[in-house]
Amino acid sequence: MVADLTYVRTSVGWVYAAFVLDVHSRMIVGWQVSTSLYTELALDALKMAIWRRQNQGADLDGLVHHSDRGVQYRAIRYTQRLAEAGAVASVGSKGDAFDNAMAEAFNSLYKAELVRNKGPWRGLDNPEMATVEYIDWYNNRRLHGELGHVPPAEHEALHAMAQPVTGYLKTS
Repeated sequence: MVADLTYVRTSVGWVYAAFVLDVHSRMIVGWQVSTSLYTELALDALKMAIWRRQNQGADLDGLVHHSDRGVQYRAIRYTQRLAEAGAVASVGSKGDAFDNAMAEAFNSLYKAELVRNKGPWRGLDNPEMATVEYIDWYNNRRLHGELGHVPPAEHEALHAMAQPVTGYLKTS
């Protein structure tokens, strides 16, 4: 998993969006939009990602979670939640955007495909609802060249069908 956050200008101030992406499928598995840049923004996106993957039966033990060195991602509560899920935190080197290139690239897509095309924004509700719709489109209908020109959801479904029962998903 990779994680990052970005800023969206509205007529009443800044709105912040945090995202967690699955590196294998490029699926957005966790997200949150807020008017606050506190740890809860990133933590809520992480909790959603963990819940989603565990609910699908995935074993997160040993999963590498990469982010930049933002205070939200180095907060005690954030790293504790990763540890509780069995995931390993990885942070990039100081001032190096290339370490978290996939998350940074997604933020650029989000701004190009949604923020610039659908703005200007008036407050939290507008970008929040638009983000929900964008994530649905991105995960289920947007074609990704890196995935053989299929959406992330289709890529995951094809991968799951190709795996033995004890492979991709944890069995009980």
